[in-house]
Amino acid sequence: MAEHTEPKLDPDVLALLRRNAEGLLPAIVQDRDSREVLMMAWVDDVALARTLATGRATFWSRSRQEYWVKGETSGNVQDVHEVRLDCDGDTLLFLVTAHGPACHTGDRTCFDATSLALIP
Repeated sequence: MAEHTEPKLDPDVLALLRRNAEGLLPAIVQDRDSREVLMMAWVDDVALARTLATGRATFWSRSRQEYWVKGETSGNVQDVHEVRLDCDGDTLLFLVTAHGPACHTGDRTCFDATSLALIP
């Protein structure tokens, strides 16, 4: 029987990442075609390695203290086409094709709800 091997990040990639005190980075999820911002979630090294290895958006749930693959239970899968790192190394951008809503409320994006202010 084949042994399951957890994917690992390249050491050069690891050296670029600037994680917070909990070892996490925010991942902004953006629609690849429309460029609409869909959601934000957290990743650690394992979640990022799984995302890069599988092409499925994988995150770390701070509230549940476990990994979750977007769409695993809801069916609202996000296929990841590209992962970009910002200039400071402390934020990731996932460019995805979303199959269904991104928000747990059922909205296409988590940013549909409330506008706090308008800039004149």
